[in-house]
Amino acid sequence: MNVLLWLAAILFILMIVIGGKKGVRSFIALFLNFGVLLITTILMTSSLMNPITLTMIACTIISCINLFYINEVNSKTITAFISTLITIFILFVLIGLVTDKAMIQGFREEEMEELGIFSLYIGVDFVKIGIAMIIMSTIGAMTDVAIAITSPMQEIFNHHPSISRKELFTSGMNIGRDILGSNTNTLFFAFIGGYMALLLLFKDLAYSAGEVINSKVFSEEILTILCAGIGIALIIPIASWINAYFLVRMREKVAK
Repeated sequence: MNVLLWLAAILFILMIVIGGKKGVRSFIALFLNFGVLLITTILMTSSLMNPITLTMIACTIISCINLFYINEVNSKTITAFISTLITIFILFVLIGLVTDKAMIQGFREEEMEELGIFSLYIGVDFVKIGIAMIIMSTIGAMTDVAIAITSPMQEIFNHHPSISRKELFTSGMNIGRDILGSNTNTLFFAFIGGYMALLLLFKDLAYSAGEVINSKVFSEEILTILCAGIGIALIIPIASWINAYFLVRMREKVAK
């Protein structure tokens, strides 16, 4: 426990020194997001609300915390927020179709020995839980990419107020292309790094390459990585177009 407190203190100090007031808000946002996830998990297990509805509400709150609380309410955070919600909705539809076809819901063979003493009749729709897990895994990356696009676009617009909507959109797309590869790889290593122990388990169980690829737990991780990558790729043109439209529209209103 003391180690955790020391690490938290070091992180807090670094965020203050490097980020100033925004760093303090970012540190507080970590605990706020954790609270949202904890409450969402509790409500899901109580079967009081639909997991999909809960996830949408949780993603909206997390987006508000990550964008409005940390970066304050302004044009770039508003457009980033709208872009995030649109992308999440598209992902919900896509993941809902893919999860059902991939049949990754439910418990895996690797978990059956541990679950043998428990009742499996817990009244939870694992298809919806699987969708919720994937969306929750991607929400942070999507808000990060959205603000990473809208913020420099705002700077470009401030320095070149006469820029056309098409040119502004192209600038946003060029920014997005630069961060697409790095963010996708970041997600890949984050997910795979968390499952290094699983790869060791596969080795100990003498799984063949085909058994590894066809196992539920491996398929779920790959599906999450691919859906997260699709979400990042989708939010780039969505955020670029919405922000370009919003900025030019605002300029036209001021001109009138």
